[in-house]
Amino acid sequence: MLVILAEEQIISPTQVCRSCLLADKNGQPRWRYGKLGCGHAVPKLAENQPDQYECEMGFRIAKVD
Repeated sequence: MLVILAEEQIISPTQVCRSCLLADKNGQPRWRYGKLGCGHAVPKLAENQPDQYECEMGFRIAKVD
């Protein structure tokens, strides 16, 4: 599941991405083959952190299970 990290909040991508021109037709981030297509990977600070990405709009997105 993808979530958006904003300061001390976790936000559903549907609240943010549905207004983004880079989102898919369902208002979700473009997630393909285990990678965010509308952003880039961010290096982990610790091994136990989930994979994180920064989208083109500047939001931090994390993949959590």
